[in-house]
Amino acid sequence: MSDLEELERQRGNSEFVDTTSSLGGVQNFRARTASIKNLQGRSIRMDVKTIDLEKKQYDVEIQKADNGAKPKRARYNSSLIDVNAILPGDDTELLPETYVIFITENDVLKGNLPIYHIERTIKENGKLFDDKAHIIYVNGEIKDDTPLGRLMQDLSCANPDEMNYKELADRARYFKKDKEGRKIMSKIMEEIVNYEKIEAAKRMLERGKLTKEEISEDLNLPLHIVETLANDLQPV
Repeated sequence: MSDLEELERQRGNSEFVDTTSSLGGVQNFRARTASIKNLQGRSIRMDVKTIDLEKKQYDVEIQKADNGAKPKRARYNSSLIDVNAILPGDDTELLPETYVIFITENDVLKGNLPIYHIERTIKENGKLFDDKAHIIYVNGEIKDDTPLGRLMQDLSCANPDEMNYKELADRARYFKKDKEGRKIMSKIMEEIVNYEKIEAAKRMLERGKLTKEEISEDLNLPLHIVETLANDLQPV
């Protein structure tokens, strides 16, 4: 178990898929879809949470809706990685270098650029603040004949046989056509649906307009899960 996985286990964070792979010359990185919590116990689902051999952490989000890729969402995701990266009492110098990467269907930042690197700077002299927290926006509208443009083509391509990158094509083909791959994908989709139901139940409990029994019935969630969520939301 890696240091990152041990931290997530101690914090009660869940993950939906965990793979060890090689892509783009980076060997044995760990990638997974994960749910991580803030200090109030609420969570967000990250599309891909990854750690490389240098222990840099990555949150990769694929956003079709502009509303899901606003700057403060990137800031929030970055803060959640930080708060879950070290344990209480640890030296903050142990915080890893982090990357929040939004791959957006539209040019959310409206600069007509294929990629945007966002870094904190010192206003008075223009130098980097160098806190090792990076935010990157990738503009999915630009699908030109560059390595990044070809990657954007692949991410919007439904047919693995028409993809540019063999690594992505092989993985897509596995999940689409291989019996075991389809089984794994079905399990992932089921867990994502369950996650969304739980998050919906939390919102309904916070509004306080429905009983626990009504929430359980409306969302097709076992009553004991709704009751556990209600207890978790109670002030300490």
